[in-house]
Amino acid sequence: MTLCTLVAFCTIGSAQKYRVVDKTVAVVGNEAITLSDLEEEVKSMSAQGMASDRNVRCDLLEQILESKLFLMQARVDSLVVNSDNVEGRLSQHVDQMLTYLGGQEEVEKYFGKPLYRLRAEWRSQFEDLSLTQQEQHEIMSKVPEMTPFDVKEYMDTVDSKNLPIVPIKYQLSQICLYPDREAAKLAVREKLLELRERIINGEKFSTLARIYSEDPGSARRGGELGMASKSIFWPAFSDAAMALKPGVISQIVETPDGFHIIEVIEKNGDMFNARHILMKPQYTEVDREKAFKTLDSLRTEILNEAVTFKMAAGFYSEDLASRTNGGQMADPNTGSAYFEIDQLKPQDYLAIKNLKEGEISLPFESTDNEGRQDQTKGYVNGNTIYKIVKVDKIIPAHTASFEDDFSELQMRVMQEKQMQAIDEFLSSKISETHIVIDPMFKDCEFKRPQWASKIRQD
Repeated sequence: MTLCTLVAFCTIGSAQKYRVVDKTVAVVGNEAITLSDLEEEVKSMSAQGMASDRNVRCDLLEQILESKLFLMQARVDSLVVNSDNVEGRLSQHVDQMLTYLGGQEEVEKYFGKPLYRLRAEWRSQFEDLSLTQQEQHEIMSKVPEMTPFDVKEYMDTVDSKNLPIVPIKYQLSQICLYPDREAAKLAVREKLLELRERIINGEKFSTLARIYSEDPGSARRGGELGMASKSIFWPAFSDAAMALKPGVISQIVETPDGFHIIEVIEKNGDMFNARHILMKPQYTEVDREKAFKTLDSLRTEILNEAVTFKMAAGFYSEDLASRTNGGQMADPNTGSAYFEIDQLKPQDYLAIKNLKEGEISLPFESTDNEGRQDQTKGYVNGNTIYKIVKVDKIIPAHTASFEDDFSELQMRVMQEKQMQAIDEFLSSKISETHIVIDPMFKDCEFKRPQWASKIRQD
């Protein structure tokens, strides 16, 4: 028998609705886990576009089983729910569901429950999660700080092939110049005002959005964004949209993405569906040539030792964050002066990848750190900027050593000890706790083999 035979699926559009004959599928101490508990998690994952095959159900059950053990210990330890954290997570989760499924009515239809009940259930889950994570932190916090002796012992016992590889790192300095942003902003505003006037005079917003909008995701849909929570947009955008009546065209709205005009189609509570046309400031070849000429002259002066890079950065660079430090770049997320390759913007890496220490790149175009975080990389896609970059130092990729990479090794050993403490806690609790798992999960490949011994033998 497979788990799939226990659940009837009825597919409507892209959403899956489930008719579940509920039953208890596991017991942990005096806590029961039902099939409906499991399927609610599957439905939440499916609503967000995640896979929901049989293996996912096995993984989810194992996660729930483990969380129950942490939760039971948290109650023994009299830990208290972090209410602010719970409400923040709940609000974010509700907003995500409303956005993914297209509003309250669709959420209630999808889950087969009114939103107030879903909120109550999700709040309870996040309260349990708060206690679970606190208990995990309690367990890990009991691991003492790793001393040099601990790190040395680790180095002596681990196979050298298993030592971490420290990737190549760069320490960089930059001199940056912006194009004439005010002129470019004025030009894009004038273009949007012209489009707004054309819409007011009878042209279709959707047609103009398809032609002119620089938001590729919505442009092909006539600028329509879909029903979504206001919290997922830039505040200036959502404030302007929420203030509009349906059918009214907004004034120009500026966000870190660029400039917009907005038409609200529908509003429902804190959600709205709107069309927008996004346009970004465009810079001319004249802007580029002017900046490149200045940067090339500075580079020549520095190479001729008429001025130091640090002095030139302090006087000419328009990037305030690095200028005050002689041009030295720092990761905006960590504050570190060293960058791994995937922490650099692609344009920056292409400019410096073949340089040696002390060499300076030719002028190139890049972006600053003002804007939207890239979803897959550690950098921000910001405004156009022109720069030259000096390679101050290169640390080649190498196997971690006690002398050069102590802090990274210390962190590695600490993390391993903490994971070991978590593993020991779970192993102990699985052995001593009354746990029964339904035979329908007998074919699951659990990460912890101990669970197999808890499957009921019919």
